[in-house]
Amino acid sequence: MGTFKYTLLNAAYFAAFCTIHAYAAVYLLANGFNNTEVGILLAIANITSAVFQPVIAGIIDKPGFLTNKKFILISIAVIFVGCIILMCVPDKKAVIFPVYALIYMIQFAYQPVMTALCFEYQKAGCNIFYGLARGLGSASFAVSSLVIGPVVEKNGISVLIWGSIAAMIISAIVMLSFNKPADKDSAEKTSDDKIMEPATAHNSLASFAKTYPAFGLFLVATICFFFAHNMINDFMIQIIRNLGGRETELGIANFLQAILELPVMALIGLILKKISSEKLLIISGAAFFVKILILVFANGMPMMYVSQSFQLFAYAVFIPAGAYYVSTTMEELDQVKGQAFITSAITLGGVFSNFISGYILDHFSIRVMLITGSVVCAIGVAIGAVAMTKLPHHVTEKINL
Repeated sequence: MGTFKYTLLNAAYFAAFCTIHAYAAVYLLANGFNNTEVGILLAIANITSAVFQPVIAGIIDKPGFLTNKKFILISIAVIFVGCIILMCVPDKKAVIFPVYALIYMIQFAYQPVMTALCFEYQKAGCNIFYGLARGLGSASFAVSSLVIGPVVEKNGISVLIWGSIAAMIISAIVMLSFNKPADKDSAEKTSDDKIMEPATAHNSLASFAKTYPAFGLFLVATICFFFAHNMINDFMIQIIRNLGGRETELGIANFLQAILELPVMALIGLILKKISSEKLLIISGAAFFVKILILVFANGMPMMYVSQSFQLFAYAVFIPAGAYYVSTTMEELDQVKGQAFITSAITLGGVFSNFISGYILDHFSIRVMLITGSVVCAIGVAIGAVAMTKLPHHVTEKINL
């Protein structure tokens, strides 16, 4: 039952991720924004999210009112209200800018909390198959992309907001029914009873980097990987139009990359028995590089689809491998923040990508943008390899008595 509910939660989340994130440029361009303005809006949302996520994670890790479950419910409510506002103000850029930035930011912010929720409930005795649930979340994104592309092309961008509203309603219903097993072990591990934990939490990035050196440097590599990844995703409609496609082809491209995530994520438990999470993270970085490099030389939609197929080794490997890396190398009181720091690094990659990509598109060309992304990603691969193979993963602090 735990896996079923967590799968529904992921399915609803990634359906909304499709409508809000994957189609952000489509929605904003249709409302009169230019490429530079789209880049600025998404960059501001990403900057805010990158700062917000570790702060919220630090609060969740401490004893008090805010728990993983409560924060997710608050996030769902904020996105729901934001979508209602957007329905009422078509073409009003002054209102759309802050509201869209807010819901874009909040949806990113509660993604690592959902991952932390899974591991929290697993430790409390709830049977959740993380890889399968997360993979089916990607499948939900894939199906949503395939369906929404032609529907938006035919009926307009209001479909995106209605889809987000429906996803938030489903998310709220599932989240309200999500409860831990009522047993002695879980009672000792409740998120409201964190004061019983003996470990010391590391609440700053500097403290994290000192305690987890490999992780600290790998965050830099993650920024580089997702500079390239977000460059493709946030401005995919421009790339596709340059290759002769439209919104329907955008939906197919998103479907292809997302559906390929399912088998890898579903089988991640078996894969990790053969290949360590550290090696998988290096492999994923190399795949991000190949994915964007293919687009530099693409001359039609078939090459776009080939590029998207590398999602099988890139994002599909990175997300579960990163989650398991945090879960196995970090102290329990650091794990929510560890997940949040990964998502913050992903988000920062988006920040730099949004600013630079929008500017390049308006002043140079798509090819220049993709070459820039390839160079940055290559640097990330080198940094990631050093981090995962040369540095210690956990340094135990010495206590002077």
